[in-house]
Amino acid sequence: MEKSRAITPEPKASSTWERLEDFVCEHVQRFIQSLLEEEVTELLGRTKSARREAIDVTPGYRNGYGKPRHLTLKSGIITVRRPHVRDLNERFVSRVLPLFKRQTKEVGELLPQLYLHGLALGDFALALRGLLGKGAPLSPASLLRLKTQWQLEYDAWKQRRLDDLEVVYMWADGLYVKAGLEDTKAALLVMIGALTNGQKVILAVESGQRESKESWGMMLGDLRKRGLKPWRCTIADGHLGLWAALGEQYPQLAEQRCWNPRITNVLDAIPKKHQTEARTLLGAMPYAETRAACEALRTQFATRYHELAPKVAERLADD
Repeated sequence: MEKSRAITPEPKASSTWERLEDFVCEHVQRFIQSLLEEEVTELLGRTKSARREAIDVTPGYRNGYGKPRHLTLKSGIITVRRPHVRDLNERFVSRVLPLFKRQTKEVGELLPQLYLHGLALGDFALALRGLLGKGAPLSPASLLRLKTQWQLEYDAWKQRRLDDLEVVYMWADGLYVKAGLEDTKAALLVMIGALTNGQKVILAVESGQRESKESWGMMLGDLRKRGLKPWRCTIADGHLGLWAALGEQYPQLAEQRCWNPRITNVLDAIPKKHQTEARTLLGAMPYAETRAACEALRTQFATRYHELAPKVAERLADD
């Protein structure tokens, strides 16, 4: 059973997430909570921290929160709380919450994709359009405040210091997202570090139309400026842009090709009815106790599937 995520403050540099999906889920949770807060701001005509003036014509006061509501996403369960309002002429009923209350497959899959697409395009208007629809229950002024708030939070996250992190391994990859609201896919360049204590931290999520040497080089340079110390080994796929940028900026670092695309490439050369068994055997190789043990498993695998799929040995031996 997945644990629900409590509402959390803006993460510090050392905040950790095991997966990019966890990162997105936490930020989507804060985003939806902000929508609920903005709905009350629009109703009362003043922000949460503003005092009510004597000349205010809108009655009502904020009065805490209701019970936690759990919303199911594809990547996990988030928890939000509807603000309460008292001393109104009529009972306050949220128009925003029902948009997310429906725990349908479509809503659960769309939310994370919309958030990632918004990151990739550098414009969160796409996510707002997808979540609220054309007849958004918030005014243009409220939507502008939400977009401004999101941009400020994202900019602050990108500028956080990284001096306190002791990174051992770095994973880097390009992620291409299509949320169904635009004609083309949007690209995100993502870097995740494993720390000396075994935890993972998402270090960078940047928009980039292509995985070029220049794009990766700018990300690496930015990490260095914010205090990130050199790590031991970088793991990535076969895109040459990253390796070229690393060769210039961090030539001393060890390099390793990622096992996930390698396993996929090998399985593509094996008939489908044999892929389940083959995947199990391939999956044992990255977890072998020693390099020699891994190479022994590789030899056994190549021997076993040589006649069935002649290309497997060649693909498995690459890099």
